[in-house]
Amino acid sequence: MRYPELPESLLRLEEGLLDTWREEDLFRKTLEATAHGKPFVFYEGPPTANGKPGLHHIISRTLKDLVCRHQTMKGRSVTRIAGWDTHGLPVEIEAERKLGISGKPGIEELGIERFNEVCRESVFTYKEDWEKLSERIGYWLDYSRPYVTYHTEYIESVWWILKELAGRGLLYRGFKSVPYCPRCGTALSSHEVAQGYKDIEDASLFFLCPLLEESGELDVEGRAFLAWTTTPWTAPSNTGLAIHPDLRYVEAAASGRRVILAEALAEKVLGDGVEILRRYSADELAGRRYLRPPDLVPAPEEAGNSWSVVLEDFVSAEEGTGIVHMAPAFGSDDYTAGQRHQLAMLRPVDDRGRFLEDIPVVGGLFVKDADSLLIEELRKRGNLHSSATTVHSYPHCWRCESPLIYMARDSWFAATTTLKEEMLRENRKIRWLPPEVGEKRFGEWLENNVDWALSRDRYWGTPLPAWVCEEEEGHVVWVGGLEELGELAGGLPDGFDPHRPFIDGITIPCPSCDGTMRRTPGVVDVWFDSGAMPFAQWHYPFENSEEFEKHFPADFICQAIDQTRGWFYSLLAISTMLGRGTPFRAAMVNGHILDEAGQKMSKSRGNAVDP
Repeated sequence: MRYPELPESLLRLEEGLLDTWREEDLFRKTLEATAHGKPFVFYEGPPTANGKPGLHHIISRTLKDLVCRHQTMKGRSVTRIAGWDTHGLPVEIEAERKLGISGKPGIEELGIERFNEVCRESVFTYKEDWEKLSERIGYWLDYSRPYVTYHTEYIESVWWILKELAGRGLLYRGFKSVPYCPRCGTALSSHEVAQGYKDIEDASLFFLCPLLEESGELDVEGRAFLAWTTTPWTAPSNTGLAIHPDLRYVEAAASGRRVILAEALAEKVLGDGVEILRRYSADELAGRRYLRPPDLVPAPEEAGNSWSVVLEDFVSAEEGTGIVHMAPAFGSDDYTAGQRHQLAMLRPVDDRGRFLEDIPVVGGLFVKDADSLLIEELRKRGNLHSSATTVHSYPHCWRCESPLIYMARDSWFAATTTLKEEMLRENRKIRWLPPEVGEKRFGEWLENNVDWALSRDRYWGTPLPAWVCEEEEGHVVWVGGLEELGELAGGLPDGFDPHRPFIDGITIPCPSCDGTMRRTPGVVDVWFDSGAMPFAQWHYPFENSEEFEKHFPADFICQAIDQTRGWFYSLLAISTMLGRGTPFRAAMVNGHILDEAGQKMSKSRGNAVDP
């Protein structure tokens, strides 16, 4: 009996097997052989092909193929449609590098049309690398008809979804404090923010807000509230102090001053044996007014209840002083409390994250660079208690890694909080592997869900299909497809590209008045693009309705654990908002490969290893 010769190495053995599969067209034959089998629907999470694949992509792709191949061997007809994520900041940042520009001013000087042309050219830079990696590791995907998020058909389905959500009362325009990237010049959603936290060293500032008498004169006893913040740059925008209604507060002697803070934190902040002079209930302090710590920003004529003490449940006795400094223009809780208590909103910062030029002391500076100057200004005014540095977790842009700031901005939102219970209920129907991911990490994320900030002040993305009247901004028309837009606008050019800047020039008459409607300038969060794939990969509902219904929901999806706050969430949120329930029955979640510094590997960090 003769045996074949041993291969030179395991590498040669694998390469020979791949050659055989390629010659036999084995993947295609398995699809044909199981075409009439019981369907097993798999959704592929779309990678961004303008960045190279890394070693960290192999884990989830191996797990995906393991499950899908097992189902194929059982005779199931397995859906393995490939997909490409082609919009958003990952593509824009790469285009900026290629063009040698940085930020929105450079893009707008170049022109949106040329910039988006470079974005389009770059989206498939490493497409062959991804396809070769898939073949090399034996991961079978059908690349013959992939879904591509920048294709007109895909965009049209996303528009349809948005119009459906608007019709259900789930979309609204709001002026809210949102996480904002000054470098990219756009707001981010909560699930994007969750992917970009870093431990950094920041200033830890304890500062004084002197009490005022009802007459407006300084308190005759020289008392002052002691507040704490790790964002000294927000001190010029302070318009309120928050205390907890159930906490006890004390007046204590400190460095020749009489300061007020939470009793539970007095010794931690002022030291053991601190002298307590008086005790207060929260109700006794609520409504008291105080002197602005640094009055660098002009006060508005209508200041409401600004520079007064208010009661809020979000105040904690775990850290700080039990007195929260509030700048409603630069914090989510601050903004909500400011609206509730009629506190002025001072926003002396431009879209680049720099103080306005006419602001004393810090004019023209990037906010994070102004901390030391503001601390010194408080010292000069006698309102500095102490300052040090502290290491804490701070949000950064998930793509450009710039520090984010929370800033009040005009944005479009999806009211996902109104469907929290529905999403929690649908989550309980999903088989999570491992189970604790669904119960803990994903379930807790849903419990703390906030409304989804949908709009991005950027260029290369699915345009928001909302047309707003120039005469009355309350008149809004959501457009659900190109045919509908053509009818409203009196026709569209042949082969119309719905991207910016072409879509920006399309106007429609307002159906509610004699005004002209123009499209709101934003584009859609790229995570909405990818979360729409169960519908948009079929150009649903414009065609392939039967195919869509056969492939919804998925039997199986698989991604790394960070997607619990990314693709997994956007899939579930969109489907639930459309009233379709969970879009996947089972989700397998893998961990991350870390580099030598213990950081997860990613393209944006530049620490990925070429497989």
